[in-house]
Amino acid sequence: MTDGTLLFSVFKGNPELPTAVNITWSSINFKTILQWQPKPSGYFYTVEIHGQISDTKKKCILTTETECDVTDALRNVKETYTAHILSVTSSRMDNFEEPPFAVSEKFTPYNQTVLGKPEIRNYTQKGSKLNVVFQDPLTPYTFPNGSFQSIRDIFQHDLEYKLYYWKDQSSGKKDVTTKSHKFEVSVDSTKNYCFYIQGIIPSRRENRNGQESTVLCTSVGRNILDEYGAEVFIIIAVIVIAVITLAIVLSVILCKRKKAKAAREKEPLNGV
Repeated sequence: MTDGTLLFSVFKGNPELPTAVNITWSSINFKTILQWQPKPSGYFYTVEIHGQISDTKKKCILTTETECDVTDALRNVKETYTAHILSVTSSRMDNFEEPPFAVSEKFTPYNQTVLGKPEIRNYTQKGSKLNVVFQDPLTPYTFPNGSFQSIRDIFQHDLEYKLYYWKDQSSGKKDVTTKSHKFEVSVDSTKNYCFYIQGIIPSRRENRNGQESTVLCTSVGRNILDEYGAEVFIIIAVIVIAVITLAIVLSVILCKRKKAKAAREKEPLNGV
Protein backbone atom coordinates (compact mmCIF):
# COMPACT_ATOMS: atom_id res chain seq x y z
CA MET A 1 0.00 0.00 0.00
CA THR A 2 1.28 3.48 -0.87
CA ASP A 3 -0.22 6.66 0.74
CA GLY A 4 -3.02 4.54 2.22
CA THR A 5 -4.03 3.06 -1.14
CA LEU A 6 -4.28 -0.57 -2.30
CA LEU A 7 -5.07 -1.43 -5.91
CA PHE A 8 -6.63 -4.72 -7.03
CA SER A 9 -9.45 -6.30 -9.02
CA VAL A 10 -10.65 -9.88 -9.68
CA PHE A 11 -13.74 -10.63 -11.74
CA LYS A 12 -16.39 -13.25 -10.92
CA GLY A 13 -19.98 -14.04 -11.81
CA ASN A 14 -21.89 -13.65 -15.04
CA PRO A 15 -20.01 -11.08 -17.19
CA GLU A 16 -23.26 -9.76 -18.68
CA LEU A 17 -22.67 -6.35 -17.04
CA PRO A 18 -19.34 -4.48 -16.83
CA THR A 19 -17.48 -5.12 -13.58
CA ALA A 20 -15.44 -2.73 -11.47
CA VAL A 21 -11.72 -2.33 -12.11
CA ASN A 22 -8.86 -0.48 -10.38
CA ILE A 23 -10.32 -1.11 -6.93
CA THR A 24 -8.40 0.75 -4.20
CA TRP A 25 -8.51 0.95 -0.42
CA SER A 26 -7.64 4.44 0.88
CA SER A 27 -7.38 4.65 4.66
CA ILE A 28 -6.07 7.31 7.06
CA ASN A 29 -6.62 7.04 10.84
CA PHE A 30 -9.07 4.17 10.10
CA LYS A 31 -11.27 6.37 7.92
CA THR A 32 -11.50 4.02 4.92
CA ILE A 33 -12.80 4.78 1.44
CA LEU A 34 -13.18 2.16 -1.30
CA GLN A 35 -12.78 3.49 -4.86
CA TRP A 36 -13.06 1.91 -8.30
CA GLN A 37 -13.82 2.48 -11.98
CA PRO A 38 -15.69 2.91 -14.34
CA LYS A 39 -18.68 5.20 -13.89
CA PRO A 40 -21.78 3.01 -14.45
CA SER A 41 -24.19 3.59 -17.33
CA GLY A 42 -27.48 1.69 -17.26
CA TYR A 43 -26.59 -0.28 -14.14
CA PHE A 44 -25.63 0.20 -10.46
CA TYR A 45 -23.00 -0.90 -7.97
CA THR A 46 -23.49 -2.49 -4.55
CA VAL A 47 -20.56 -3.06 -2.18
CA GLU A 48 -20.27 -6.12 0.06
CA ILE A 49 -17.64 -6.25 2.79
CA HIS A 50 -16.54 -9.80 3.65
CA GLY A 51 -14.58 -10.43 6.85
CA GLN A 52 -12.78 -13.56 7.99
CA ILE A 53 -15.13 -14.05 10.95
CA SER A 54 -17.71 -11.26 10.78
CA ASP A 55 -20.95 -11.28 8.81
CA THR A 56 -21.08 -9.85 5.30
CA LYS A 57 -22.16 -6.21 5.28
CA LYS A 58 -23.73 -4.37 2.33
CA LYS A 59 -22.74 -0.76 1.74
CA CYS A 60 -23.65 1.87 -0.86
CA ILE A 61 -26.53 -0.19 -2.23
CA LEU A 62 -27.53 0.57 -5.85
CA THR A 63 -25.12 3.49 -6.13
CA THR A 64 -24.02 5.25 -9.29
CA GLU A 65 -20.92 6.56 -7.53
CA THR A 66 -17.49 5.00 -7.82
CA GLU A 67 -16.49 5.30 -4.18
CA CYS A 68 -17.92 4.12 -0.89
CA ASP A 69 -17.14 4.95 2.74
CA VAL A 70 -16.81 1.53 4.38
CA THR A 71 -15.38 2.72 7.71
CA ASP A 72 -18.22 1.47 9.89
CA ALA A 73 -18.05 -2.00 8.31
CA LEU A 74 -14.43 -2.42 9.47
CA ARG A 75 -14.84 -1.87 13.21
CA ASN A 76 -12.89 -5.01 14.08
CA VAL A 77 -9.69 -3.35 12.92
CA LYS A 78 -7.51 -6.45 13.32
CA GLU A 79 -9.72 -8.54 11.04
CA THR A 80 -8.82 -8.96 7.34
CA TYR A 81 -11.46 -7.94 4.81
CA THR A 82 -12.17 -8.14 1.09
CA ALA A 83 -14.70 -6.05 -0.82
CA HIS A 84 -17.00 -7.45 -3.49
CA ILE A 85 -18.28 -4.76 -5.85
CA LEU A 86 -21.43 -6.08 -7.53
CA SER A 87 -22.65 -4.78 -10.88
CA VAL A 88 -26.46 -4.93 -10.78
CA THR A 89 -29.66 -3.63 -12.27
CA SER A 90 -32.33 -2.52 -9.83
CA SER A 91 -34.52 -5.54 -10.66
CA ARG A 92 -31.65 -8.04 -10.41
CA MET A 93 -31.13 -7.46 -6.69
CA ASP A 94 -34.26 -9.52 -6.03
CA ASN A 95 -33.18 -12.40 -8.26
CA PHE A 96 -31.36 -15.49 -7.07
CA GLU A 97 -28.87 -15.30 -9.94
CA GLU A 98 -25.44 -14.16 -8.78
CA PRO A 99 -24.57 -10.79 -10.36
CA PRO A 100 -21.13 -10.17 -11.83
CA PHE A 101 -18.72 -8.69 -9.32
CA ALA A 102 -15.09 -7.75 -8.77
CA VAL A 103 -13.08 -8.64 -5.67
CA SER A 104 -10.60 -6.30 -4.02
CA GLU A 105 -7.27 -7.13 -2.50
CA LYS A 106 -7.30 -8.12 1.19
CA PHE A 107 -7.21 -5.25 3.67
CA THR A 108 -6.41 -5.26 7.40
CA PRO A 109 -7.04 -1.80 8.93
CA TYR A 110 -4.74 -2.31 11.92
CA ASN A 111 -1.78 -3.11 9.69
CA GLN A 112 -2.50 -0.88 6.72
CA THR A 113 -4.26 2.35 7.66
CA VAL A 114 -1.95 5.36 7.43
CA LEU A 115 -1.23 7.35 10.60
CA GLY A 116 -2.40 10.94 10.16
CA LYS A 117 -0.66 14.14 11.20
CA PRO A 118 -0.21 14.70 14.97
CA GLU A 119 -1.43 18.09 16.20
CA ILE A 120 1.18 20.17 18.05
CA ARG A 121 -0.64 21.85 20.96
CA ASN A 122 2.18 23.81 22.60
CA TYR A 123 5.94 24.30 22.43
CA THR A 124 8.50 26.37 24.33
CA GLN A 125 12.24 26.91 24.24
CA LYS A 126 13.50 28.01 27.64
CA GLY A 127 17.23 28.10 28.13
CA SER A 128 18.71 24.87 26.83
CA LYS A 129 15.40 22.91 26.81
CA LEU A 130 12.90 22.55 23.96
CA ASN A 131 9.53 21.22 25.12
CA VAL A 132 6.82 20.07 22.69
CA VAL A 133 3.31 18.89 23.62
CA PHE A 134 1.10 17.24 20.98
CA GLN A 135 -2.19 15.40 20.51
CA ASP A 136 -2.96 12.04 18.90
CA PRO A 137 -5.01 12.05 15.67
CA LEU A 138 -8.62 10.99 16.20
CA THR A 139 -10.35 8.09 14.45
CA PRO A 140 -13.99 7.90 13.26
CA TYR A 141 -14.73 5.28 15.92
CA THR A 142 -16.32 6.28 19.23
CA PHE A 143 -16.56 5.11 22.83
CA PRO A 144 -19.98 4.28 24.32
CA ASN A 145 -20.18 7.85 25.66
CA GLY A 146 -19.86 9.24 22.12
CA SER A 147 -16.30 10.62 22.38
CA PHE A 148 -13.94 9.76 19.54
CA GLN A 149 -11.20 7.20 19.99
CA SER A 150 -7.67 8.33 19.16
CA ILE A 151 -5.17 6.20 17.30
CA ARG A 152 -3.44 5.65 20.68
CA ASP A 153 -6.65 4.12 22.06
CA ILE A 154 -6.47 1.53 19.28
CA PHE A 155 -2.72 0.95 18.82
CA GLN A 156 -1.81 1.41 22.52
CA HIS A 157 1.80 0.31 23.14
CA ASP A 158 2.40 -0.37 19.43
CA LEU A 159 2.35 3.40 18.80
CA GLU A 160 5.40 5.65 19.09
CA TYR A 161 6.15 9.22 18.05
CA LYS A 162 9.38 10.66 16.74
CA LEU A 163 10.44 14.31 17.01
CA TYR A 164 12.77 15.59 14.30
CA TYR A 165 14.48 18.87 15.18
CA TRP A 166 17.29 21.04 13.79
CA LYS A 167 18.86 24.47 14.16
CA ASP A 168 16.97 27.09 12.18
CA GLN A 169 18.47 27.51 8.68
CA SER A 170 20.50 24.32 9.15
CA SER A 171 20.01 20.93 7.46
CA GLY A 172 21.41 18.66 10.19
CA LYS A 173 18.46 16.85 11.79
CA LYS A 174 18.36 15.04 15.13
CA ASP A 175 15.51 12.85 16.40
CA VAL A 176 14.14 11.39 19.63
CA THR A 177 11.30 8.92 20.29
CA THR A 178 8.54 8.81 22.90
CA LYS A 179 5.42 6.83 23.77
CA SER A 180 3.92 9.79 25.65
CA HIS A 181 2.36 13.09 24.47
CA LYS A 182 5.40 15.29 24.96
CA PHE A 183 9.09 15.73 24.19
CA GLU A 184 11.87 17.46 26.09
CA VAL A 185 15.25 17.79 24.35
CA SER A 186 18.45 19.69 25.08
CA VAL A 187 19.31 22.46 22.61
CA ASP A 188 21.68 25.39 22.17
CA SER A 189 20.07 28.25 24.12
CA THR A 190 21.43 30.85 21.67
CA LYS A 191 19.87 29.25 18.57
CA ASN A 192 16.34 28.92 17.23
CA TYR A 193 15.09 25.44 16.31
CA CYS A 194 12.57 24.00 13.84
CA PHE A 195 10.83 20.65 14.31
CA TYR A 196 8.01 18.30 13.32
CA ILE A 197 6.47 15.10 14.74
CA GLN A 198 5.61 11.79 13.06
CA GLY A 199 3.73 8.75 14.36
CA ILE A 200 5.39 5.32 13.99
CA ILE A 201 4.28 1.69 14.31
CA PRO A 202 7.62 -0.18 14.67
CA SER A 203 5.99 -3.62 14.48
CA ARG A 204 4.73 -3.05 10.93
CA ARG A 205 6.54 -4.33 7.87
CA GLU A 206 5.07 -1.59 5.66
CA ASN A 207 3.64 1.87 6.30
CA ARG A 208 5.58 2.15 9.55
CA ASN A 209 5.85 5.94 9.35
CA GLY A 210 2.82 8.20 9.48
CA GLN A 211 2.21 11.64 8.02
CA GLU A 212 4.43 14.50 9.21
CA SER A 213 3.00 17.27 11.35
CA THR A 214 3.30 20.95 10.42
CA VAL A 215 6.87 22.26 10.72
CA LEU A 216 7.17 24.89 13.48
CA CYS A 217 10.11 27.03 14.61
CA THR A 218 11.00 28.72 17.89
CA SER A 219 11.82 32.45 17.99
CA VAL A 220 14.16 32.89 20.96
CA GLY A 221 16.43 35.88 20.32
CA ARG A 222 15.39 36.02 16.69
CA ASN A 223 16.62 39.21 15.00
CA ILE A 224 16.09 40.67 11.53
CA LEU A 225 19.09 38.80 10.15
CA ASP A 226 17.77 35.46 11.48
CA GLU A 227 14.24 36.16 10.31
CA TYR A 228 14.86 37.43 6.80
CA GLY A 229 18.43 36.52 5.89
CA ALA A 230 21.51 38.48 4.87
CA GLU A 231 20.05 39.54 1.52
CA VAL A 232 17.31 41.64 3.11
CA PHE A 233 19.83 43.16 5.53
CA ILE A 234 22.02 44.23 2.57
CA ILE A 235 19.02 45.73 0.76
CA ILE A 236 18.07 47.74 3.84
CA ALA A 237 21.67 48.97 4.21
CA VAL A 238 21.74 50.09 0.55
CA ILE A 239 18.45 51.96 0.96
CA VAL A 240 19.73 53.71 4.11
CA ILE A 241 22.95 54.75 2.35
CA ALA A 242 20.96 56.02 -0.65
CA VAL A 243 18.69 58.09 1.61
CA ILE A 244 21.68 59.60 3.46
CA THR A 245 23.43 60.37 0.18
CA LEU A 246 20.29 62.01 -1.23
CA ALA A 247 19.93 64.10 1.93
CA ILE A 248 23.54 65.31 1.63
CA VAL A 249 23.13 66.17 -2.08
CA LEU A 250 19.91 68.09 -1.40
CA SER A 251 21.57 69.97 1.46
CA VAL A 252 24.48 70.98 -0.78
CA ILE A 253 22.11 72.12 -3.55
CA LEU A 254 20.00 74.19 -1.13
CA CYS A 255 23.11 75.73 0.39
CA LYS A 256 24.41 76.77 -3.03
CA ARG A 257 21.05 78.25 -3.98
CA LYS A 258 20.98 80.31 -0.78
CA LYS A 259 24.48 81.65 -1.45
CA ALA A 260 23.57 82.51 -5.06
CA LYS A 261 20.40 84.29 -3.96
CA ALA A 262 22.30 86.28 -1.33
CA ALA A 263 24.89 87.30 -3.95
CA ARG A 264 22.17 88.52 -6.36
CA GLU A 265 20.53 90.58 -3.61
CA LYS A 266 23.84 92.39 -2.93
CA GLU A 267 24.57 93.34 -6.58
CA PRO A 268 22.29 96.52 -6.78
CA LEU A 269 23.83 97.90 -3.61
CA ASN A 270 27.32 97.62 -5.09
CA GLY A 271 26.26 99.63 -8.12
CA VAL A 272 25.05 102.71 -6.14
